[in-house]
Amino acid sequence: MPRNRLPPWHEEFVLPNRRTILIRPVRPEDAAPLRGVFGMLGPVEVRGGFTEGHDELDDAVAARLCRPDPKAELVLVGAEPLPPGEAMIAGLARARIVPGTREAEYAILLGNYVAGLGLGRHLMQKLVKWSRGRYLDRLYGDTPDSNAPMLDLAASMGFRPSLEAGVPPGLTRLVLDL
Repeated sequence: MPRNRLPPWHEEFVLPNRRTILIRPVRPEDAAPLRGVFGMLGPVEVRGGFTEGHDELDDAVAARLCRPDPKAELVLVGAEPLPPGEAMIAGLARARIVPGTREAEYAILLGNYVAGLGLGRHLMQKLVKWSRGRYLDRLYGDTPDSNAPMLDLAASMGFRPSLEAGVPPGLTRLVLDL
């Protein structure tokens, strides 16, 4: 009898509206669909962390994002259950080890049509699991002050606001000690 197991870090997630989202590591083939949908993912203040300060996700940045260093970074997408390159991407999540530290920085972007349906929590749980598996000391990320649902989600998962220097105005740094 064949086993119907998904590869590591792959999981089907069913939204409350019964739509199935495949959570999986980003693939090089995802660069074009990600570029197409990137402007619709939010919050906008977090998008800049993925684009290295640019306003758009250009070809070079998309290619780099879709080929993460497996030793230092996990990039997951929440996408339609279609082959990479064909699937519409509904969410993007990344945890990246800060060089020279035992910390990782996270960022999560979601399409408006899936916001508030549990995908953000599920992606965050995956990033926390990855960070703990790397024996890191803490996971942190910046969230817009206006994003009450994300601030509440993070608090419910044990994240706490931090008053660190260098956090851009309008953002709250959320920290989870691992």
